Amino acid sequence: MKTISVQNGPANASSIILGCMRMPALTVDQAEKMIHTSIDLGINFFDNATCYGNGEAEKRFGDAFKQSGIKREDVFIQTKCGLRFERNEFDWTKENILVSVDESLTRMKLDYLDVLLLHRPDLIFEPEQVAEAFDTLYKNGKVRHFGVSNVPPLQIELLKRCVKQPLIFNQLQLSLEQSQLIDQALFLNNLTSDRSIDRDNGTLDYCRLNNITIQAWSPLQYGFFKGCFVDSPEFPEINKALAEVGQKYGVSKTAVAIAWILRHPAKMQVLAGTMNPDHLKDICDATTFELTHNEWYKIYLSSGKKLP
Repeated sequence: MKTISVQNGPANASSIILGCMRMPALTVDQAEKMIHTSIDLGINFFDNATCYGNGEAEKRFGDAFKQSGIKREDVFIQTKCGLRFERNEFDWTKENILVSVDESLTRMKLDYLDVLLLHRPDLIFEPEQVAEAFDTLYKNGKVRHFGVSNVPPLQIELLKRCVKQPLIFNQLQLSLEQSQLIDQALFLNNLTSDRSIDRDNGTLDYCRLNNITIQAWSPLQYGFFKGCFVDSPEFPEINKALAEVGQKYGVSKTAVAIAWILRHPAKMQVLAGTMNPDHLKDICDATTFELTHNEWYKIYLSSGKKLP
């Protein structure tokens, strides 16, 4: 397993993160097995969120992790807060952040979180309140590191005006098919393509310039939760390119699609949301080889992009 050391953050964190959104579908024993499988594959980083299963994902993970006997100091556990679907709002108030962390720690049976991410922007957030919440959580030892999820550069800058702790992660959608984080620079000032539209405000380069590690979610999906492009008849060229490269390295098309993200010099992490041990192994195989410059472009262009 490849690892990265995040500036101002965790050292030797696995490049693959196990996302626990689907963990409520498992029994506690099955979830424990999934955690052990992850550890055996070299994954030491686990992601959750208060909204996953309305807290059930955190609870299932907590029960399974306690049962697993794995040492707390051997893993990194991250959760996200801010989405309050039961109230139909996003909430970054000090009160909600503090309450959410306490509830997450209780559900996961933990004394502290390695990482807390703010989960999508609260449209009326006050950075002063976020800063007060982060100060409290950091000083009382409940959270060691902080970041955001799906947040654009200027809102991060607004947060940084008040928040003292480094914001070290931004969790963002990225896959070979959903690659708009990467695309726009290629089509700059090109009126012949909608790909020239800056939809992300330079988020990728901003994160690189500010030592913010991107965590790529839905790395095998197309659209917004429309499905997986691997083996889909809707994407014959993608699958042809993935198969050809996979044959060279002796890995699956899934592994090549994940390796395509990991090859980017931004040194991203990839979220694996599967609860299938065999699928997880395929994903982790992506860390056993590195695509060449030419192979990266071959795969990129197979998804329908054109060099100008």
